[in-house]
Amino acid sequence: MPRDLPLVPSTSPEAHLIVEQDHGAVIRRTILPGGVRVFSQHIPGMRSATIGAWIGVGSRDESPEHAGSTHFLEHLLFKGTATRSALDIAESFDRVGGESNAATAKEYTCYYARVIDVDLHMATSVILDMVTSAELREEDFDLERGVILEELAMADDDPADVAHERFSEAVHGGHPVGRPIGGTPAIIKAVTREAVWEHYKQHYVPEGLVVTVAGGVDHDELCAWVLESLDAGGWALDPDAVPLPRRDPFASVAAVLTPRVDIARDIEQSHILIGCEGLRAADPRRNDLAVLSTILGAGMSSRLFQEVREKRGLAYAVYSFAQPLAEVGQFGMYAACGTSRADEVASLLISELERMAHDVTPGELERAKGQIAGGTVLRLEDSYSRMSRLGKAELAFGELWSIGDALDQVHAVTAEGVAALAGELASRPRVEVRVGPAM
Repeated sequence: MPRDLPLVPSTSPEAHLIVEQDHGAVIRRTILPGGVRVFSQHIPGMRSATIGAWIGVGSRDESPEHAGSTHFLEHLLFKGTATRSALDIAESFDRVGGESNAATAKEYTCYYARVIDVDLHMATSVILDMVTSAELREEDFDLERGVILEELAMADDDPADVAHERFSEAVHGGHPVGRPIGGTPAIIKAVTREAVWEHYKQHYVPEGLVVTVAGGVDHDELCAWVLESLDAGGWALDPDAVPLPRRDPFASVAAVLTPRVDIARDIEQSHILIGCEGLRAADPRRNDLAVLSTILGAGMSSRLFQEVREKRGLAYAVYSFAQPLAEVGQFGMYAACGTSRADEVASLLISELERMAHDVTPGELERAKGQIAGGTVLRLEDSYSRMSRLGKAELAFGELWSIGDALDQVHAVTAEGVAALAGELASRPRVEVRVGPAM
């Protein structure tokens, strides 16, 4: 059974949790003064450690005047603090063979570093210095604007990226989760340094910070290092502060779907995305969806790969995907093919989903479960994946499952459940996006 992760002040007995996980791994969670949450997973024998500093704010949370700020901050926090230059930050990790980076998503931002265990104190100090004490200098802001515009231009040159962005907009039309994570060139050109600074000061606060570490880590030492770093950054840590609430998984979502989007590009193939609104992250059918998507479009034995590529030779790349978010999700199928065969391929994508509503074989079901179980365990063989799992458990779910319990949930999926969900998805209002030569 999952362990609930209550949001309480540091003075509450529930602020301290210890959970034994599979194969001797121990997870500990502590809420520090200020409402700062610290999550660690000690993995016996592992000499590396990955630390992540999570802020539960993503592109969907930007106010109109702060549009583009989330992605801008991902870049700017590496440009220096009052005590470290951008070069100092880079050299801190290079000199120990470590690596650092950041990720902006629709619902969170994470700054992380992977080092050997003896350098975890240093990594904690540097990452939290960036989070608490970024200067966002005007000259760095102007320089990084150009870098971000080049990043967006690179993505715009990839028709698959374009198709996915426009698909998200079409499925979630009118809802903030439909926005491009990185912003648009117009947004990045328009946003001011003052707007990004306001966004930073509003959201980068103790109550919203989650620190997760997996690997060779001592939890008590980690908590001491976090407090030391936050104090150095000048953050006031009220012992009675409560962490910010998580998103409401039952909030209603109003979106206007755009049934068809065509984007003309002078390229060789048509890139097709067909799908609909999916499941939210806390939906009890999320494991049914994982099995469904695996049978339909994950791997070389999947239905889409076999039908579209192996039997008919119509595409090189073809797959299905599901993206669950707090209040809403999306489900889709992708293929890239010659433009003259685009209608045929689109019809095949739809028909394979519809066929699943009536035909899920025992062999497919067991193969998909094994594929998910093996992939889950293999992904968790490195400290970054385990660190990321802790952050999402804290921010998105509010509960922690052991790996064994999570796999048990997958193995409990039935063919009837998968077929029923396939029928529901096939009957939902559908979106189709095509990027390619004009017909």
